[in-house]
Amino acid sequence: MRKSTSISRRDNNRNGYFFLAPYFLLFFIFILVPVVIAIALSFSNFNAIETPSFVGFLNYINLITKDEIFMQKVLPNTIVYAIIVGPCGYILSFVLAWALSQLPKMLRTIFALIIYSPTMTGGVAMAVLWKIMFSGDQTGYINSWLMSIGIINEPIIWLVNTNYLLPIVIIIALWNSIGGIGFLAILAGILNSDETLYEAAAIDGVKNRFQEMIYITIPNMKPQMLFAAVMSIVGAFQGGLISTQLTTNPTPGYAAQLMVNHIEDYGFIRYEMGYASAVSVVLLSIIYIFSKTSKKLFSEN
Repeated sequence: MRKSTSISRRDNNRNGYFFLAPYFLLFFIFILVPVVIAIALSFSNFNAIETPSFVGFLNYINLITKDEIFMQKVLPNTIVYAIIVGPCGYILSFVLAWALSQLPKMLRTIFALIIYSPTMTGGVAMAVLWKIMFSGDQTGYINSWLMSIGIINEPIIWLVNTNYLLPIVIIIALWNSIGGIGFLAILAGILNSDETLYEAAAIDGVKNRFQEMIYITIPNMKPQMLFAAVMSIVGAFQGGLISTQLTTNPTPGYAAQLMVNHIEDYGFIRYEMGYASAVSVVLLSIIYIFSKTSKKLFSEN
């Protein structure tokens, strides 16, 4: 009996490994290998043509001591962007998912599809819609509206003015992050909550939907909350497509230059691959630290 159980367990493990093999293969090829290569290149001088030459920690030293654009523009911009877009987008996604969960199934499905659709279109909708909204002439919707109510007398060139560029990128990023994959994960977690818990809570004195959300919904969907938090953090620190779609890389006056833009600038415009790899390793380290912090906050223990 024990022998047959052992054989059955071994067969089940073999089948499990078989189904996991494609994921591990893709993870190894497209994530693990590039990360290892990036770390190795960060200690080299590499222009994508000649053989990399080892320079030790020189790229990291130059990043901290000589790259004024990174220290004065890129790093502060990224921190401000991540602090606002990450937590605010996460909270808005939760509130929106919770509000949708109160609707009937048909309406909930329709609204969820509408909210998620901008994510599926990616940068196309972003580039078309928001460039029209913030067009620098009087035909731009924002300029037209502000002029019609008398706030401004002449059009503002939004996407060139360094005072407005980063706030515009943050606004668009918030709009784009609300309906992302984290939103769907939170919505699924809310909809799969155990109804008997709400009935028991009502008997124990929970009186309204807000108390249900605080004492029942959030504590019982920590895995979904953790997934959404990690996705929000990764999305916030990896933001960079918005600014390049709206303007150029580098952005005017480096006003909305983020770490991803800095990596692209040095890696694919200047072809200083070693230095770009060093910046990418720093970015990866920051994302890892914040992801571990989120895991501790939403841990089951």
